[in-house]
Amino acid sequence: MKKEVKVLSLGGSLIAPEKIDTRFLKNFRKAILKNTNRYKFIVVCGGGTTARKYISALGELGAKELAQSFAGISATRMNARFMSYIFKIDPKEGIPHKIDEIKNYLKRQDVVFCGALEYGKQETSDSTAVKVAERFKADFINLTDVKGLYDKNPKKFKNAKLIKTISWRKFKSLADKMKYRPGQHFVLDQTAAKMILEKNIATSIIGKDMNQLDHLLKGKKFIGTIIEG
Repeated sequence: MKKEVKVLSLGGSLIAPEKIDTRFLKNFRKAILKNTNRYKFIVVCGGGTTARKYISALGELGAKELAQSFAGISATRMNARFMSYIFKIDPKEGIPHKIDEIKNYLKRQDVVFCGALEYGKQETSDSTAVKVAERFKADFINLTDVKGLYDKNPKKFKNAKLIKTISWRKFKSLADKMKYRPGQHFVLDQTAAKMILEKNIATSIIGKDMNQLDHLLKGKKFIGTIIEG
């Protein structure tokens, strides 16, 4: 049986926060590997705190936005290599840097890690993940450091409410309220929001509880947000 492909965007805030959460990384590895009997996974890694530190410093030092974006891309690729080592993928394999290379990696591996691919204006690793999902006709799962999409920032407001379902169009309108900047911190960037609307890509957003990822992959109810229709 040919395995279905799932595309995950793994936030850099989960991969490498101030102190790396090895417990989460073990749980992530376990949740993915226990589902490789049915799926192949393409995991697009974000840059998180590492990227934002480089981007912020470059901004203070007068570097242009293009240079800041490339620094962010480099951070995502470093995180992707780090994750591949956790999954005990041969370090000599490296990671794909172009979307056309991913197919060859999938032939050899059940789990493929990459960072942001080729530069795109006003894009983050989320946009990369959506492009990959569209190319492979796959569902898109976004993993972030909150349980899903909220009506306001749950880190600042205790009364923030989790939005369990939202339409592609309404989600795009929320994303568009933010001004794009390299290293921005929102569940999905504006370009990604536009692409999932235009391409009708089934999208789910979940947090760091890997039981929820396992439930989602098994078609069970999960805590998070569904973006569709």
